[in-house]
Amino acid sequence: MEFNNLKIFRKKNGYTQEQIAEKIGVSRQAVAKWERGEALPDIENIVALADIYEVTIDSLVRNVAAYGGKSPEKQHMFGLVRVNDKGQITLPKQCREIFNIKTADTLLVLGDEDRGIALVKVDEM
Repeated sequence: MEFNNLKIFRKKNGYTQEQIAEKIGVSRQAVAKWERGEALPDIENIVALADIYEVTIDSLVRNVAAYGGKSPEKQHMFGLVRVNDKGQITLPKQCREIFNIKTADTLLVLGDEDRGIALVKVDEM
């Protein structure tokens, strides 16, 4: 298993290998080996890294190749939402901020029975 995302998330958050190593109590060399795929972090360190980068463990450890070679930098996982008894969901605040979604905006709901549901912000109808 490769951990290609470790370097991407570290750089995206503006950390050096030394800073990450210090935050989780390992050597800089350990962080470098994880990023090169020469060694794997244990589960405690994976959880710590996910917390530092404010991402899910899943998005942290999945190989970039699993996303078709796309960088996860513009891909987001905002967490779980529940559908209420009226079929409504509340979009997480971070999602609304990143996509500039405000009250009364129009969202187009798309569905593919094999791939899932997508929401697309429609600026003007």
